Amino acid sequence: MSNIVNDLVEDYIRKTLKTNNGILEDMEIYAEENSVPIIHKEVSELLKVILKIHKPKRILEIGCAIGYSSIFFADVLNNDVEIITTERNPIMLEKAYENIKKAGLSDKIKILVGDAEETLKDIDGDFDMVFIDAAKGQYKLFFDIVFDKVKNGGIVISDNILYKGMIASDEFVVKRKKTIVKRMRDYLDYICHQEFLDTSIIPIGDGVAISYKRSDR
Repeated sequence: MSNIVNDLVEDYIRKTLKTNNGILEDMEIYAEENSVPIIHKEVSELLKVILKIHKPKRILEIGCAIGYSSIFFADVLNNDVEIITTERNPIMLEKAYENIKKAGLSDKIKILVGDAEETLKDIDGDFDMVFIDAAKGQYKLFFDIVFDKVKNGGIVISDNILYKGMIASDEFVVKRKKTIVKRMRDYLDYICHQEFLDTSIIPIGDGVAISYKRSDR
């Protein structure tokens, strides 16, 4: 499909889906006004269905930003969940703490402060779900650190894996993004060709990969 058709389809889907209210709506407005990346509307609705089917009790999120995804996950699951998330940006951290407190979820959402590469190494495992939405060139590194901490039958969801279309075609690759694009392609090739994983790549938002952990490596 052409970019025009893709844009029309995306606009139609977003207008058709239910809108959020309360703190989630406030955060969406803040993100739009301050150019803060949060999950796309159509992606969040897909995740809502997955969460309701899978019913994770323990979620690890890599990339907290202002706390939108973590609060969204907890809201969908009626707060019956423990969420551990990571963030190193002090401005994002301040806003995330504020939003989590405002949502009344300080006892459900814990933020690990610092580089994810370091903070993830010391956490205990047995997660039902991992959501990766951080530095795009580091997805394989994050995956390798956390995979053994995911239960068999658990899922790993990787957001923004098509990276503005650059992953699909060299025609769209910006020169300064070549390394990130190569690493993301390597990551997708890896998670799509492992016997211990079943992976689906879905071209909505900026691309989502959903991986089901069949067994340990």
